[in-house]
Amino acid sequence: MKLHSEHFPAPIFSRRLIAAAAFVLCSSQAFAVEPFVVKDIRVEGIQRTEAGTVFSYLPVRVGDTFTDEKGTAAIKALYATGFFKDVRVEAEGDVLVVQVEERPAIASVDFTGIKEFDKEQLTKALKEIGVGESRIFDKSQVDRAEQELKRQYLSRGLYGAKVTTTVTPVERNRVAVTFAVDEGEVSRIKQINIVGNKAFSDSDLRSQLKLTTPGWFTWYTKADQYSKQKLAGDIESLRSYYLDRGYLEMQVESTQVSITPDKKDIYITVNVKEGDKFTVSDIKLEGEMFGMEKDLATSIELKKGDVYSGSKLTESTKKIGERLGNFGYAFANINTNPIIDREKKEVAFTIMVDPGKRVYVRHVNIAGNGKTRDEVIRREFRQFEDSWYDGEKIKLSRDRVDRLGYFKEVTVETPEVPNTTDQVDVNLKVEEKPTGNIMIGAGFSQTDKLSLTGSISQANAFGSGNTIGIDVNTSSRYRTIAVSQTNPYFTDDGISRTYEVFLRTIRPSAYTTGDYRVKTVGGNVRFGVPFSELDTIFFGVGVENTKVDTDATSPNLYQAYVRDFGGSANCASNATTDLAKNGPNCGIGTASTTSFPLTAAWQRDSRDSALVPTKGRYQRANFEISAVGTLQYYRAIYQHQYFQPLFSNAVTLAMNGELDYGKGYGGKPYPIFKNFYAGGIGSVRGYEPSSLGNLKDQYGDSMGGSSRAIASLELQFPFPGSGQDRSLRWFTFFDGGNVFADGERIKVNDLRYSAGFGISWISPIGPLKLSYGKALNAKNGDGSVTNPGDKLQSFQFQLGTGF
Repeated sequence: MKLHSEHFPAPIFSRRLIAAAAFVLCSSQAFAVEPFVVKDIRVEGIQRTEAGTVFSYLPVRVGDTFTDEKGTAAIKALYATGFFKDVRVEAEGDVLVVQVEERPAIASVDFTGIKEFDKEQLTKALKEIGVGESRIFDKSQVDRAEQELKRQYLSRGLYGAKVTTTVTPVERNRVAVTFAVDEGEVSRIKQINIVGNKAFSDSDLRSQLKLTTPGWFTWYTKADQYSKQKLAGDIESLRSYYLDRGYLEMQVESTQVSITPDKKDIYITVNVKEGDKFTVSDIKLEGEMFGMEKDLATSIELKKGDVYSGSKLTESTKKIGERLGNFGYAFANINTNPIIDREKKEVAFTIMVDPGKRVYVRHVNIAGNGKTRDEVIRREFRQFEDSWYDGEKIKLSRDRVDRLGYFKEVTVETPEVPNTTDQVDVNLKVEEKPTGNIMIGAGFSQTDKLSLTGSISQANAFGSGNTIGIDVNTSSRYRTIAVSQTNPYFTDDGISRTYEVFLRTIRPSAYTTGDYRVKTVGGNVRFGVPFSELDTIFFGVGVENTKVDTDATSPNLYQAYVRDFGGSANCASNATTDLAKNGPNCGIGTASTTSFPLTAAWQRDSRDSALVPTKGRYQRANFEISAVGTLQYYRAIYQHQYFQPLFSNAVTLAMNGELDYGKGYGGKPYPIFKNFYAGGIGSVRGYEPSSLGNLKDQYGDSMGGSSRAIASLELQFPFPGSGQDRSLRWFTFFDGGNVFADGERIKVNDLRYSAGFGISWISPIGPLKLSYGKALNAKNGDGSVTNPGDKLQSFQFQLGTGF
């Protein structure tokens, strides 16, 4: 007996005695097989496929009675696996023999001529649809892969691309598949015509489209390459442009896209019907509003007499829905019913409010936090389980989690609970980032060449939400060993506690001639008390012991400090600020002072992210006073940051300003080592770090100042090819600022300015910022040591900086 897949699906069986005592079945013989009991099953013709695989698909087992129906089923089952291109079933006595011819396997998949796509990604994509190394060769799947590849080229404007597939047999019943591609030239938009417009010019309407003809930057934006998806988006932009200017019945009647025979140039024609311009005659609310009619009415941006605007109407309904969502009505339906008066060219709107059922939050689920403990995230939530849904609290909760700075991305979803109509879950998903912070700073200038600084700290230590700082700075100028610990929830009410102990040593740069040393040992403790969702006040107390050592080469200001606080016997009793009148050794030696600074501060943070903010504000004010001890002084700091998204959130405007002021009192001078400095990243880029100010020592180095004013403006753009990834951006900046000596007035004319560009990246080891700045009004010196002019430094980078 023989069953053959070529005769499938309607074989007719016959059992006949042949010379070899075999039974053969052919469709040309109209005989029915006589059933028999299968004593054994043998598989022949397999090379790669295991015999067990064949047995698993066979509907016949040893001991079963074989019939013509089971023979048909056997061929069906084996052929359906896709492993075989021919299947035969024969009987030798009471032994069932299954003969198969395997399909070839794919030995390799290769591409030639491809430049537009990455070969590895293509190989991976084809393997997912069954065309890959070691997969069974299926010509239909290969043909489908070829068509999909052509479609991808069309989506990128390569209309002349040709794809040729070659299948080459190789040893051991395998084939090599090669896709040969001739990409051709990119088809570009030659012309865009808009027909039917009367109210607006062609140039105004074309400016609303992302598609455009070739220009200066289209090599990068690829906006001159046609795609159906881009055109559909542009048509919606065109329609929105008209709707926002009163043209309620505007229609895009048709679009025509044509390509030249050489497939190089594309022509697009858009036919519009503008209709009339409408004004709003009336707008009112109806439905169930729970007595909040006046409150909801304030959310309506369109007023009677206004020119109709689709975006304002949409925004109004969105705000009404959000307002109801804050009271638990998460699925409120807000519909607008227009009544059009074409003769008067007026339209009246009735906004129907259907709040639906009040919705409650069943569970708050957190995912993605492999390191950070759940409680660290949950304590930032203001939306609680088993309470009604509040959209504003959910947004606030997301922002508070993002402002922790522990996560690269924070997203929240509110899916409905299955089989309910009044419950949702709040699913918060985070993507953790390394919270260890290694700060490395560097700059290059013609005078100092390469300079380096660094420190290290660890936020969210062990996933606890606590910050442990080990600040180790080994630069030649600033040496620091500081240990700090912050517990943001020292109490359950959210009162934070920070304590710090430190040893700081300041030495002059290795490139200066003078020498001195400022060594400060101390510690402090500070408590933060939140009194709103955005505002926190801080109180702290500390102790500091500062030792200043000078020699004959030390800057005059440090010698003056030793004279004032060191009680040097080398100075006359009637010491004046002119050290020379008191002898050459006056001011040389050691001065040790102790102070007990008290601090009070306020902070408000409404940014959407502490790591990569795109909107919101950050403000802080800090006041420090030392009334007990050797030193008596006060210093005040105020900083204000502002972030605003622009151009559909594609660009972020970032502004930063800071004013600082310090003063001694009680007849005591302001401590020189408490001075503020400016220059470099964080203040005024394009100038050497800490180099600005009119207060110089006898070697021309800046001594800083007791007051400072700095400001910065940045436009932050997504990096080419990064899509919506906010962790990698490039920016342009404009900086201004300077420091001023004690008694010197802050003057706008004395500010230094710079402009430039740079790249910021949230790297695995901390935020990285690189900048190239050009000083705009640098002051030139007279060439002397004491008046060298402003020191410039164009290229600067810092790992671990913020704004």
